[in-house]
Amino acid sequence: MPVATDGSGTRPALLGRTPEQLEEIIAGIDGDAKRARMRGRQLFHWIHFRGATDFEAMSTLPKATRAALSENWSVGRPEIVAEQRSQDGTRKWLLRFADGQEVESVFIPEEDRGALCISTQVGCTLTCTFCHTGTMPLVRNLGPAEILAQIMVARDSLGEWPTGGDDRLFTNIVVMGMGEPLFNYDNLATALRLAMDEEGLNLSRRRITVSTSGVVPKIEQCGRDLGVGLAISLHAVRDELRDELVPINRKWNIEALLDACRRYPTRRPITFEYVMLKGVNDSDADARELVRLLEGIPAKVNLIPFNPWPGTIFECSSNNRIRAFAAIVEATGYASPVRTPRGRDILAACGQLKTASERARRRAA
Repeated sequence: MPVATDGSGTRPALLGRTPEQLEEIIAGIDGDAKRARMRGRQLFHWIHFRGATDFEAMSTLPKATRAALSENWSVGRPEIVAEQRSQDGTRKWLLRFADGQEVESVFIPEEDRGALCISTQVGCTLTCTFCHTGTMPLVRNLGPAEILAQIMVARDSLGEWPTGGDDRLFTNIVVMGMGEPLFNYDNLATALRLAMDEEGLNLSRRRITVSTSGVVPKIEQCGRDLGVGLAISLHAVRDELRDELVPINRKWNIEALLDACRRYPTRRPITFEYVMLKGVNDSDADARELVRLLEGIPAKVNLIPFNPWPGTIFECSSNNRIRAFAAIVEATGYASPVRTPRGRDILAACGQLKTASERARRRAA
């Protein structure tokens, strides 16, 4: 799928292709199968390790090969329609792909790490009532190249090519942006495998977390195939409430979801995300039931103060209520950190992502 909107037209992207696929492309150009493996690996190295966006920079490849690649393929980036920076250092990019569709991705810096929140779909099909992204219709899935391109743009903006050192600002990936990742599993899995390739971005699976609202059939497969961290958007402890807040619960209820979590093959605790909604899901009884539900699951509970967005009907729980809820959870041995809202002033916080073009269309309607 084309990624670039940098003047390369509809030339297909090399980003998102495996080293073996690149070897086939090189063999088709050079006609020398013996050298194709080496050349394909060199090409992969330039794209994924050095972040090259120009074939002419790929000095280890023959000039004729570079010219042929340039004529037929692209290593460009999506267009950065807008880049916003929050007062707290959070950065948000609005990216436009070759077909004009747009997504947002967010970089959240911390003192000793930095996490990039990436999107997997244009829009979302889940319609979670507390989430701004959920008010968008699903347009389409992102391809592997488009998922990886968000990582490349962040590396570009942070000036972190080539990769491989230990002093990077960008250390982690959280697949928690626009869309439901496990409804685009095959493309996501391809992208993450490429991101973890030792000859490329070389991101450790221990530094990658995939968040799902509860696509039960794909949860165990994700752990078996990728071995990455798992986060569950839970947000309620009773099916009748979760049916309203997270409508996918009507297909796979809390019991089915937690059974899948118990089978998830990882040594890392599963993160249960729980947005704090005033008078909705924040009572002491809710906290006690949450602890009961998680019994036997290696877990931590990430409490998320609700981040408001235009038109929402919800309010955030008070600080005292959130602390009381956390205390009940922590008293039973589960870590229950309260997430510090980041990027609220640029609508980059959890649950606030929605492409600017979609907001503009809604305002004009």
